Amino acid sequence: MGDKQSRAALLKKLFKDRKRTNILAVPEQYLISFLVKRVPRCLTPNGLTVIGLIGSLLVFIGFVLAGAIDRDYLFMSIGGLVINWFGDSLDGRIAYYRNIPRKWYGFSLDIIMDWFSTVFIGMGYWVYVEDGYEVVGFVFVVLYGWAMIISQLRYKITDHYTIDAGLVGPTEVRVILALVMGIEIIFYHTIPFFAGGMCIVLFIINCKDTGKLLRLGDMRDREERKKKMP
Repeated sequence: MGDKQSRAALLKKLFKDRKRTNILAVPEQYLISFLVKRVPRCLTPNGLTVIGLIGSLLVFIGFVLAGAIDRDYLFMSIGGLVINWFGDSLDGRIAYYRNIPRKWYGFSLDIIMDWFSTVFIGMGYWVYVEDGYEVVGFVFVVLYGWAMIISQLRYKITDHYTIDAGLVGPTEVRVILALVMGIEIIFYHTIPFFAGGMCIVLFIINCKDTGKLLRLGDMRDREERKKKMP
């Protein structure tokens, strides 16, 4: 009973600043709570942010080498996604675990690094593919950027921060990207079709989330007008 209570208290402490709705939320949170206790003290939140960025850079390099030498180098890109998840998921959580959170600094840095990571992945895809399918990488970056903008506006309107679009969050996107790369290693030139499918799904999710965002904005406007009425 005591272990369950301490686990629940740790989870509440680590994720008190955001609400998660993604499919993998529960196992991901338990894994993060397991890892934060074992991260060496010398590894700071900023150091973990750098590790996440290095992971994104490895994704880009893996794409470049896969296109120039052998597509088995996509394994490097898959490994880069894992490293990116590790750094990106633990930098803020380790700060809360050690009671040294820097809410607005960390929030700003996280958004900037997420954008760099998205651009690295899109550029890597652009370099790897050919025959006109490069544009899919550009579309992916644009759509993911759109999703990031929606999350920031939702935070502004509701004062509650969430990085997920319903059941899909950054972790699910990484898992899907890794699966797509794995399939590409086995079946050459399938990645443009899967990437195109991801873009279609992202577009649909963004359209729905944009509609919800506008409704939230309208509701807040109504509430503020009521408060101003004599």
